[in-house]
Amino acid sequence: MATLVKTDFHFQGQKSVYHGKVRDVYDINDDLMVMVATDRISAFDVILPKGIPFKGQVLNQIAATFLDATADIVPNWKLATPDPMVTVGLKCEGFRVEMIIRGYLTGSAWREYAAGCRELCGVRLPDGMKENQKFPEPIITPTTKAEAGHDENISKEEIIAQGIVSKEDYETMERYTRALFERGTKMAAEKGLILVDTKYEFGKRDGKVYLIDEIHTPDSSRYFYADGYQERFEKGEPQRQLSKEFVRQWLIEHNFMGKPEQVVPEMTDEYCESVSNRYIELYEHITGHKFEKKEDGDIAARIERNVNACLESLKR
Repeated sequence: MATLVKTDFHFQGQKSVYHGKVRDVYDINDDLMVMVATDRISAFDVILPKGIPFKGQVLNQIAATFLDATADIVPNWKLATPDPMVTVGLKCEGFRVEMIIRGYLTGSAWREYAAGCRELCGVRLPDGMKENQKFPEPIITPTTKAEAGHDENISKEEIIAQGIVSKEDYETMERYTRALFERGTKMAAEKGLILVDTKYEFGKRDGKVYLIDEIHTPDSSRYFYADGYQERFEKGEPQRQLSKEFVRQWLIEHNFMGKPEQVVPEMTDEYCESVSNRYIELYEHITGHKFEKKEDGDIAARIERNVNACLESLKR
């Protein structure tokens, strides 16, 4: 199956391009952004060597769904989705922090907790917690956005003291983060899912804070199935989940955690297809819509056509 793992577009008015781990972001006249969700997949801050079929379409369409569903809570950057793998929106000056909010003790937070850590990003954690246990209240554990390599945990107090974000803007992002997580939690519950943790990114334009990038996708969020959660928790069994954590676990089982001397295990076509199926499963479960595969021989040509038509219409 065809995948899009590299882009080199030349759109009307294009000023520059940023190639991220998964998304390629094109600056149009310092005013708009064209965000292409590729089929690349990353884990432990490493881009894995093979793409996942339809992953970009899944991520882009889930993000668009939730940007539309939360526009009453916070203004966001989205203007249009001219292609299944593309969102076009307003260019904002991004804050150099990611707002991570956790409703449950799992993933990297659990790994640190199990190693004896009782404070995460300035937030005190209670003793005696178990893996996958719900926090009394969701906690916000921000990270600094690194240009390269790993993002670093940081506290609210350090962010403000270092002038990374002003107190006013940080508190706005904090308020939006809690409101978005509450909405996402309710929407997940309606589909029999638990929104476990997620991250949000914000930017500023004309003095106003906007929600940018993606939200509530399997790359930025972790979901458990609600059915069976309590029973599995009480027995200390792994939770059934819809997130990218299953890819991380597969890598860990094959002795890869992103360390310099480690080698990424072979990703067979069968494995890539199984990952694709998991992404599609999450799309259908969280949106309630059947996933319609957009199959084209030349994905890049389709995107170029659709984006140029969109940019032309936005000029009018």
